[in-house]
Amino acid sequence: MSNLLTASIGRKLLMSVSGLFLILFLFVHLFLNSFLLLDGVFGFEQGQMFNAGVHFMGTNPLIKIVEPILALGFILHIVYSLILTFQNMKARGPQAYASGKKTSGVEFASQNMLVLGIVIVSFLAVHILNFYMKMKGFIAWEAAEVEFPFLGNMAKGEDAYSLVNATFKVLPIVILYVVGSVALAFHLSHGFWSGFQTIGWNNATWMPRLKCISNIVAIILGGGFAVIALAQYLFF
Repeated sequence: MSNLLTASIGRKLLMSVSGLFLILFLFVHLFLNSFLLLDGVFGFEQGQMFNAGVHFMGTNPLIKIVEPILALGFILHIVYSLILTFQNMKARGPQAYASGKKTSGVEFASQNMLVLGIVIVSFLAVHILNFYMKMKGFIAWEAAEVEFPFLGNMAKGEDAYSLVNATFKVLPIVILYVVGSVALAFHLSHGFWSGFQTIGWNNATWMPRLKCISNIVAIILGGGFAVIALAQYLFF
């Protein structure tokens, strides 16, 4: 176990596994956020689908178990990403950066994973402060109680939709979300296939497929979060 935590290949494996796990969370999060735009499509009043989704996530005991695992996943991914990045920089030496030239034949995302990661972490910090900390009661906000359809009945809960909608009416926050979403897309376009490569799916047959899937994943997740923020600002 100690070798897994200290050896370079062990760190890469932990970073890759945690990253792939977090991608699953991002798809779930995007699915829930899509409810912000779909009330009219399914005949609900504005905000009802999202409030029902937030209510489900907040009252589901499984989510309470998953939350600390997610937090640990984020911490592991960030910490080991930084360790490996600085190890690689040290191994290459200062002469590798003296000319300011990028390595030819290497994709933009691969060369800039650290910068992209910093942008994403900044984006995540704003997201946590604006939404998670308020919805969990760590930061005070005036939460009106509303009714919404839930599993065939009417339920009552906090009006989380109003919080999100009001936040996405602030242009600087929307711009930050779009920038963060674009950074996330570039990060995933490299990180997804790289993660599978680290765990052993690096043969000639699978690598082209995984790189294609990586681009699709990047477009869906990065584009999805950006479109939701922009749509809330412009149309809701």
